[in-house]
Amino acid sequence: MDLVKEIQRLKKEKNAVILAHYYQVPEIQDIADYVGDSLGLSQKAAETDADIIVFAGVHFMAETAKILNPSKTVVLPDLNAGCSLADSCPPEDFAAFTKKHPDHVVITYVNCSAEIKALSDIVCTSSNALKIVQSIPKETPIIFAPDRNLGQYIINETGRDMLLWDGSCIVHEAFSIDKLIELHKKYPEHKIIAHPESETHILDTATYIGSTSGMINFVREHANEKFIVATEAGICTKCKKKCQIQN
Repeated sequence: MDLVKEIQRLKKEKNAVILAHYYQVPEIQDIADYVGDSLGLSQKAAETDADIIVFAGVHFMAETAKILNPSKTVVLPDLNAGCSLADSCPPEDFAAFTKKHPDHVVITYVNCSAEIKALSDIVCTSSNALKIVQSIPKETPIIFAPDRNLGQYIINETGRDMLLWDGSCIVHEAFSIDKLIELHKKYPEHKIIAHPESETHILDTATYIGSTSGMINFVREHANEKFIVATEAGICTKCKKKCQIQN
C-alpha cells in the first residue's frame, strides 16, 4: 500500500486537514496541509473548514485546536505525545501558586495544558509574548508560566519584574554552552539562532532570538549565510524548503 496516496484519499473522503508542527520529521511535514509554530497552527485550527483536524503534534497542541474550533473532531495520532514543558506545570500546583498571588495577572505560554490555560488571564505564544507583557500596565504584577527561560528572556528584554513558574523544556535545556562553543569553533562562519525557551547563556551567544517561525524567516532573509540552530532539528526541514540552503 502506498501510504501517502492512502492518506490523501482518506483526507478527501473524510474532509480532513493535517496540521503539523515544525518539529515533526520531514515525512510528516511533507504530507501535512499546513506546517507551522504554535501561533500559526492555532490560527489554522481556528479557521479551517475541514470536519476533522488531524494534529501531528503534542497533546497540548491538539487541546488548543479543540478549544479554538470546538465543533470539529480533533484527532491526535499518538495520545502519549507529551511535552516536558507542559508536564512541568501540574494544574493543582499552579492553582495553589496563583492563589497565593491574587493581585497578579496570570500570563501563560501556549505550551501548557488546557487546565493551565483555564487558570490564566492571558495565553501567549513565543511570537507575541513580548508585546503582550509590554501591554500590561507597569504597576500591574505579573505571573508568567510555565517556561522560566522564556520568562527570563522577557524580563531581560522589557525590564519587567515578573514572578516566574519554574518550568522548562528538556530539548532547549539540553543545549550546553560547551557544546555551542565547540560547534562555533568548528564552524566559525555560522551564525547562532536560538529559541527564547533556551537558557540565558545560550541566548547571550545568539545573533537572532525568536520563535520557530521567526527563526525560519530570519534564515530565509539571510539565505546566503550559514547557521547553528539552537532548537529542535525539525525546523531545518522548513528552512531548507523555504531557503534552498545546505546543512
